[in-house]
Amino acid sequence: MTRHTLNPDIWVDQYADYLFNFTVSRVTDAEIAKDLVQETFLAGLKSAKNYKGDAAERTWLVAILKRKIIDYYRKINSKKGKAEVRINYNSNHDSDGDWLEEQVADPYSTVNSSDMENKELALALEECISKLPKKQSMVFKMKTIQGIETEVICNELGINPSNLWVMIHRARTALMSCLNQNWF
Repeated sequence: MTRHTLNPDIWVDQYADYLFNFTVSRVTDAEIAKDLVQETFLAGLKSAKNYKGDAAERTWLVAILKRKIIDYYRKINSKKGKAEVRINYNSNHDSDGDWLEEQVADPYSTVNSSDMENKELALALEECISKLPKKQSMVFKMKTIQGIETEVICNELGINPSNLWVMIHRARTALMSCLNQNWF
């Protein structure tokens, strides 16, 4: 197994654009996205001593960023209840570290969660995804859950990137509505 190392001196140059694009597609506000990326870098610096080297540096930063995004949504939706969308990925030894939200906790997160809440939300989310139109559900799962690249999805399904993002936006809107009715 390859051991990775952290090099915080290159984070902004190497990862800022990727992390920003990742974030802005989830929060749709550029200023909030910038703030979350900055918080991610700060949390990464603070928790660098906990980095074990099992995952690539970017993967580790993305795991921290995902927690920052979850914390952001929890904060703005606090009236509706605290929720964390934690999707379990099957882990095998060949892909250890690819989905660090299973393995790495952000020690600076201000949010506590319960396993029961996460299981209930996962079930509610699965139910809501099953109610989406078939193609919308497929695109949402491929992009958001499986993390498949936009170009690969578009080629496989014969759609263009704009169409893909419209379907993902509609899926997210429908899922939020469904979760508001059935879980929050």
